[in-house]
Amino acid sequence: MSIATPDPKRRALGKGLDSLLPRVPIRPIESPSSSEGEGGKPREISVEAIDPNPFQTRTIMDETQLAELAASITANGVVQPILVRQQANGRFQLIAGERRWRASIQAGKQTIPALLRQVSDEQAMEITIVENLQRADLNAMEQARAFDRLGREFHMTQEQMAIRTGKDRASVGNFLRLLRLPKRVQQRVEEGELSFGHAKAILALPDQHVMEDAALIVVTRALSVRQTEAWVQSKLNPEKRVKAEKPEVEEDPNVREVREQLQRSLGLRVTIEDKNGRGRVIIEYSKLEEFDTLLDQLSGSVRR
Repeated sequence: MSIATPDPKRRALGKGLDSLLPRVPIRPIESPSSSEGEGGKPREISVEAIDPNPFQTRTIMDETQLAELAASITANGVVQPILVRQQANGRFQLIAGERRWRASIQAGKQTIPALLRQVSDEQAMEITIVENLQRADLNAMEQARAFDRLGREFHMTQEQMAIRTGKDRASVGNFLRLLRLPKRVQQRVEEGELSFGHAKAILALPDQHVMEDAALIVVTRALSVRQTEAWVQSKLNPEKRVKAEKPEVEEDPNVREVREQLQRSLGLRVTIEDKNGRGRVIIEYSKLEEFDTLLDQLSGSVRR
């Protein structure tokens, strides 16, 4: 299939689907409520006459959210029309709005409001990918694969992808890097075991076997993103980890006694750093009132 190079001057989808979807006159559709003849108005189309979008990038659809949407449609109907294109066999193919279509079927609706647009396969694919990338509920791997398709099949640069989807270029690059993860780690991200932050930290590791081991440790130990980053750094810089794990030098008994006396007197945490009779005293406070009290204590000591 020949893929058309997208025109960089075209407006981003975020500024309106109409920028990518030319309007065309609509043939009369067999439906009780299809008396409108103007091409720009939604029409009621039988849900059974619609085929799913073959270019869909979403691989996982949350059944709970779909059930909630179906309940909303039962109560209030479909608020926003779906987008379809007519096929040669007289049926319709989805361009955008698959969740609304599936939820309508689940809600027992016979028809759904739809806007008919005439677009090529290439346009339909691009619209589907970009529309999905602008949604907040795509998992990180779905987004990564969608950006990859835009690059491979539409020859878009990361800058063009960022403009078209309303994301910054650095984010686009970070999502694309996820495709370097081993398949099993990608699956963990897709299933929600690992977040985007976890995956990004694991990518710093040198090879795929180490990445797989790291992912298993993160999941097993339920590590946070920050803990994962620290663990990865300890693997990359073992010499720093050994240095950090060295036992602290035993505190001089005289210094410890003075520190404890200060803490009892001031009611605050005190640290004394001493080396051969030279060092510093650190007094910690957690709120402004403690600082004011400390100043009063120290001022009183000076006056006396």
